[in-house]
Amino acid sequence: MEYFISEGERRASERKMLKTEIKKTQNRLPREFFTRDGITVAKELLGKILVHDTAIGTIRAVITEVESYMGEWDKGSHTYGGKRTERTEPMYHIGGASYVYLIYGMYSCMNIAAMTEGIPQAVLIRSVEPADQESREKMLALRLNELNKKQLKKGKPPYTPDTAPASLRNHLADGPGKMCIAMGISRADNDIDMVVSASFCVTEGIVVKPQQIHAAKRIGIDYAEEAADYLWRFYI
Repeated sequence: MEYFISEGERRASERKMLKTEIKKTQNRLPREFFTRDGITVAKELLGKILVHDTAIGTIRAVITEVESYMGEWDKGSHTYGGKRTERTEPMYHIGGASYVYLIYGMYSCMNIAAMTEGIPQAVLIRSVEPADQESREKMLALRLNELNKKQLKKGKPPYTPDTAPASLRNHLADGPGKMCIAMGISRADNDIDMVVSASFCVTEGIVVKPQQIHAAKRIGIDYAEEAADYLWRFYI
């Protein structure tokens, strides 16, 4: 069954859940978490904390939206039909490997491999929310840095944290491209074993109950015939 909530209701729910800062002493997720099917891993990633060390410090964010890609038989997946290439190789690695690729030749999208070696299932991280105020400030700084490159080209003055557009503040990391910019994730983070990495991992986070999880169609795969209708996008 597909549930529909407005963007305003969704963000209000996220803000309520994240009203208090989440402790930094969370345990990282073990290998066993990731070596399960992509749908199970996707749902259980909701509420977990994505952690990434960047040039301006560590950023921690709560995962709020994901999509499952179920491998060689999934027409929406990069590995549909057994397409094992240099680009898709991380999807074939053991659960917990990162898979970061470019769309439109400019925006990064970040996935985490599920299942075991040779079974190319993965979870796309579509949206996150800062886990603490320090992370929020760093995420805003990274988004502004990217935006100000465009301002410079236009000959306009750069934005500051105080003058940042409301649209940027309110949609800091609620899309796969924006999420990667806000968390400093790039192709340099491709094929990292997030179970053992010291700088890129997922930890425990907030408790998400099954009734809090909504399911919908995946975004941007209209070409995938019947697979475009699978309710494999999950969000809280």
